[in-house]
Amino acid sequence: MEWKSVLLQLYDYLIVTAIDGRICSIDGNGPAFTENLSAHKKIEELEIKLFTEGISSRIEEDGKKQVFRQTTWMGLDVLTTVFKEKDHFYFAYTHLAPTYTGAESHEPIDFKSSSFIVNSQAMEEVASKLQKVAAVGVTVLLLGESGVGKEMAAKTIHKIGSRSDKPFVSINCGAIPDNLLESELFGFVDGAFTGAKKGGVEGKFRQAHTGILFLDEIGELSLSLQVKILRALEERVITPIGSSKSYPVDIQVIAATNRPLEEAVAKGEFREDLYYRLNVVPIMIPSLRERVEEIPSLVQHFIQKLNTRYQKQISFSPDAIDYLCLQPWPGNIRELENTVDRLIVLSNSSIITSSLIEQIIPPTFPTRVSSPMITQLMPLQEAVEILEEELITMAMEQYKSVKLASNILGISQPTMSRKYKKIREMQKNGGGLLSKRRILEEQLNKHLRSITIVTAVAISAEEVRNAMKDTKSVALRAPLSQKFTTILEQEGGIKWVFVFQMQEDGKVIHVAASDGFILEPGEEYIGPPEVMKVIYEAFKGKSGVTPLYEDEYGVWKSSIAPLYNEAGKIMAIIGFDYSEEYVNSELQRLSKQLNITL
Repeated sequence: MEWKSVLLQLYDYLIVTAIDGRICSIDGNGPAFTENLSAHKKIEELEIKLFTEGISSRIEEDGKKQVFRQTTWMGLDVLTTVFKEKDHFYFAYTHLAPTYTGAESHEPIDFKSSSFIVNSQAMEEVASKLQKVAAVGVTVLLLGESGVGKEMAAKTIHKIGSRSDKPFVSINCGAIPDNLLESELFGFVDGAFTGAKKGGVEGKFRQAHTGILFLDEIGELSLSLQVKILRALEERVITPIGSSKSYPVDIQVIAATNRPLEEAVAKGEFREDLYYRLNVVPIMIPSLRERVEEIPSLVQHFIQKLNTRYQKQISFSPDAIDYLCLQPWPGNIRELENTVDRLIVLSNSSIITSSLIEQIIPPTFPTRVSSPMITQLMPLQEAVEILEEELITMAMEQYKSVKLASNILGISQPTMSRKYKKIREMQKNGGGLLSKRRILEEQLNKHLRSITIVTAVAISAEEVRNAMKDTKSVALRAPLSQKFTTILEQEGGIKWVFVFQMQEDGKVIHVAASDGFILEPGEEYIGPPEVMKVIYEAFKGKSGVTPLYEDEYGVWKSSIAPLYNEAGKIMAIIGFDYSEEYVNSELQRLSKQLNITL
């Protein structure tokens, strides 16, 4: 085989298969291929043994070279190049060095030595941003759920940045009472207050001089302290408590929070000027649920660290890694590490399997939270096909692995591969049942959004302002109510038209509506997350349409747009509620109009 001899000179390892996946030969060497693999008859079996995700089911048969990045169960990165020559496939493997190279830089950055795992597209984007902010020392706001690794990201910025040889000072703003936090941050002089430490304290700002100050849980700061921190950040000068002397500080500030600060600003719980001072470069660190493919690498990292700490030689079997990948991890990486720690400490075996894990951690597989796609009667087989397509698509979007997705759906990996490949082909050609419905819903949403925006432009700012003066006054809100009644008569399918305003504390209040609206004027509206998200976005200037959602009054789809005053500022929002029956009838009408059969 001429191809085989050539490829063996270029790559670390080579597997040759027939078109149907049967293994013809295995050659080469490298750390990912140390075990005896000759017992495997098909490439799919070998990939299950070696890698967290197989790629053989994704190979196109058009003869073009294809390149994939794979990760072994031991956390090793491998670049897999696939060639086709006549009636054989050539899987050529190259071991990658354990470093991450920034997307726009050729300088290697050793993220792994800082325990910052980068093994997914989402985290590669985060790593690229960390590299850029580390190089220039700009203020950074790290966002993300509790336990995603915000502090590790901050330490990584320090490690790879220009201030790596300078201090890294960290303080948790939510763990210290206000009266103590101020003195911790700014320091104090001798005799500044009763019980003050003799000689005074320098304070975190001065300790971080020339280095990095990491303000964790910044969203928990009181408003009074926010003012003082804002001044320190703007002027880069601090004055210790009880002192008349000021000290200049040269620091890079990194703040972190798991709170949505924009909502806190809208509710008056966080100063807008401080938010914009901190939000120079926001970096969102995704939850572990959004980067499931990194779980094997993280587990291996924790195993190595904990084995060293406890002087043990514990390993996890592939099915144990699978089991961990299928858990929801609401506590993210912190919860995963604590779980691995617990398993290693409590294990009586040198190999931890899924059955052992299940005895300690009961399975908690994620449940469906979105509205069902099937909202009307249809042939049973068609409904089964829609549900199957949706479940397979959801599983692949979440786990990004045929193996893991097949486990969670309870079907074999070959069946999963075959069905997913068929769905991808149908969706690519616009032929999937789920894709068809999404196309129709997008068209319907565009239509509903346009109605709302056009109406919003036609509403007088003075009429809205008058109604907002006194929501209890029938006379002040009468002009709006009359207009809304006319709209209901002209536009079929609308159940209610309403106007909401947002108070300084963030509460959404009913101002005026069409007859029979569910809320009284002046009453607060608190709806399901689907509609509240669109409402908050409208108050920021973005019109939108909700998916079908259910509340205590029924099942609805709402279209919402901002209302502006003469100065171009948002004063309120206008919304239209449509019933489930209307939505389904419109989808059927659009399907005939666009010749898309559901």
